[in-house]
Amino acid sequence: MVSKPRVALGMLVLLALAGGLIALLVSLDAGAFWIKTLPIAAMVGGAVLAQSLGLFNKAPKD
Repeated sequence: MVSKPRVALGMLVLLALAGGLIALLVSLDAGAFWIKTLPIAAMVGGAVLAQSLGLFNKAPKD
């Protein structure tokens, strides 16, 4: 079962990471392609990594 608060918190962290990455890329005068692509890739990659590590799964009750 998926824990909805964990998913919401994880997505909020990934959104903050993407916002910081956008700010960094804008300050470095990166091209529009990189400003659009890298934050999306970071969010997707982070979500895939978190899911594969099992961070979104509820712990079984004993």
